Amino acid sequence: MHRRGYNVTYSPGYLFSAATRRLSFAAACLAGTALVSSALAQNAGSALPSINVDATRLSGVGGSAGSGSSAAANSIGIVGASTTVITSEDIARAPNQTIQEIIATAPGVQLTNLYGAVNGSGSVVDLRGFGAFASSNTLFLVNGRRLNESDLQGVDLSTIPIQSIERIEITRGNSGAVLYGDNAVGGVINIVTKTGVGLGKPYAGRVEGGVGSYGQREGNISFRTNHGPWSSSVFFNAIHSDGYRVNNKLDQQNGIGEIRYTTPEFTAFLNLSGDNQRLGLPGTLANQYQKDQTFPPPPPVNQIAGDWRASSTPNDYGKKQGINVTAGFTKSLWAGAELIVDGGVRNKKQQAGFFGDPAYALSFPGDRYPYSYVDADLTTWSITPRLSMKNVFGSITSNILTGIDYYDSRYSSNRQYTISDPPNHVYNLSQQTIAGYWQQTLGLLPSTDFSYGGRLQSLSLKARDQYDPTAPAGSLAAQATPLDKNETNHALHVGFEHRFNENFAVFARAARAFRTPNVDERVVTGPAYESTFPYAPIPQNFELKTQTSYDVEGGIKIHGGPLDIQTSFYDMHLKNEIHFNPAAFYNYNLDPTHRYGSETQASLRINEAFRLRGGFAYTRAVFEEGRYTGKDVPLVSRLSGSAGFTWNIWQKYAVLDASARFWSSRRLDNDQANTQSVIGANATIDMKLSGEIDRFFWSAAVINLLDARYYDYGVASAFTPGSYAIYPLPGRMFLVKAGMTF
Repeated sequence: MHRRGYNVTYSPGYLFSAATRRLSFAAACLAGTALVSSALAQNAGSALPSINVDATRLSGVGGSAGSGSSAAANSIGIVGASTTVITSEDIARAPNQTIQEIIATAPGVQLTNLYGAVNGSGSVVDLRGFGAFASSNTLFLVNGRRLNESDLQGVDLSTIPIQSIERIEITRGNSGAVLYGDNAVGGVINIVTKTGVGLGKPYAGRVEGGVGSYGQREGNISFRTNHGPWSSSVFFNAIHSDGYRVNNKLDQQNGIGEIRYTTPEFTAFLNLSGDNQRLGLPGTLANQYQKDQTFPPPPPVNQIAGDWRASSTPNDYGKKQGINVTAGFTKSLWAGAELIVDGGVRNKKQQAGFFGDPAYALSFPGDRYPYSYVDADLTTWSITPRLSMKNVFGSITSNILTGIDYYDSRYSSNRQYTISDPPNHVYNLSQQTIAGYWQQTLGLLPSTDFSYGGRLQSLSLKARDQYDPTAPAGSLAAQATPLDKNETNHALHVGFEHRFNENFAVFARAARAFRTPNVDERVVTGPAYESTFPYAPIPQNFELKTQTSYDVEGGIKIHGGPLDIQTSFYDMHLKNEIHFNPAAFYNYNLDPTHRYGSETQASLRINEAFRLRGGFAYTRAVFEEGRYTGKDVPLVSRLSGSAGFTWNIWQKYAVLDASARFWSSRRLDNDQANTQSVIGANATIDMKLSGEIDRFFWSAAVINLLDARYYDYGVASAFTPGSYAIYPLPGRMFLVKAGMTF
């Protein structure tokens, strides 16, 4: 969202309306300078628990993998892919307080934080260097089901109660597109939640409370039961924070509950989750802020050099309410064959009000407050039946996973001048996708696995814009031309892994994936304006090409007693990558882009009380053709990594955990030409001291121990060289928690 051409506030897709962009663009023309954004403006050494087939499609696709690698076959994931598994113990001990920060300790993962990073709200996880469009190129799953919606908001991981997570499976690269379809270009992150199955006792519960810096208060409650074939689980958390910055207050409540019936031949479940969030949007701070638009104008103010906790939009806000219902069953058909059927419905409602900067009240006396209000509703129905077949043919093992995915999304959004005005635009888009896929993994030898697979997906889209030129601000808008579109896309994967012995293995894969434009990207598809005054509006057309990627990767795994190392190298070429033009305010397809790099992760258990871990990544994302050939894609650091340790000082009474993240400089958003200044390199250190006494537990954490003054998102001016705006992030923070189990 573009505030008077100077500030960037709320980036979720429903806020990127054409009408609102035009309002700020007109103001920018009067001001003579603009800052605009792109689409951005989610016992450690013991074996992993078994993965239920209905929990994740990555289950069991590893063929015979693991037989010589000390890992369970169903924890290997997609053959040939670089993977990381973060266990529930890793999560519990992590000094980091958000899911995004925990995921970011894995190599190759970069973060872009907004809004003071309160509870991770507005934080975007980036796999393999997609910068401003990371949220659309990283696919998130919960128990094997898609979280990514058909809008631009991306996945808000803060809505998942962190204590409900059993583990997080990270599979890098685009091979996951065969099993899951859209958005899996950079990789797939699957969050597996806890159930009451295998609890070992009739019930278990957990109560926790915490207080921290900037008025943070939170509470977490969980309860799990297990009786015969029946089990259930409930997780709830609530958080309040005044926020690091002015108008950065967060109030959020999340809950997830499940009932499950489990027998050897049949399993069924019903899962319900919901979330409610209200977040203040403090806006950006600029290095050249024109406070008064009188002529001649006074010297600009450098907000960045002033109070980092200040707000440039002290009244803006965003609200969101979500509900999700999922049900399914697994039925054993014959030995080695299972039918898995699940389906569900998700609804997400979002509202946002933009009041602008009070500094403009005198310069533009005709303005009313708020001058932009957005109300959006997205409902998605889905059903995803699949068949798992495991067979042995002589000495060759076979694991086949095949199925059909059907998704039906209905999106509506009112764009209006004030909350009480009639909308000048009402966007209605419906999108249906149906896909069939097949993936087979063959254990050619006890030491060698080979897999291949393909996906064919058909999309049907209907997009309409109801335009009212008599509504306030309607004169700055134009009605989008309707679009009815049908297209078919495909994804492919082939992978290989060979274990020379129990200590050394090699793996490789190649894949093709695709990403279709989401509804918000289609709403803001141009050209939106002529290149000269009077900037007469040109009707939009909802039309964008589908993005495709071609990806190869190879690597090694080393396991030697207490030491584990994995390293890989990848090369990815993309066509028609979807991008936002911040000067003309519309989305378009880029010239071909190229991504390549390497990722290494390692852990070393010194003894039973002390463990070291770390990771390092080299990431290049460049324009391969066109006017910016050889230039870096903005918001991608070439170097990034993490390091940490866990030290059990005194049994479980005192445990010290530390984690450090570092990243090199990255280009400002909107600086495709690489001519502006950069976002500087930086690092943060987090530490936590925790302990348990009988059923009671406690922890004391300090985040950003060295009080680094940093930001990892900034946007360059489209019109004034050297001018930019940033989202400052918090300095040193403290958080103390205590609770009990029962």
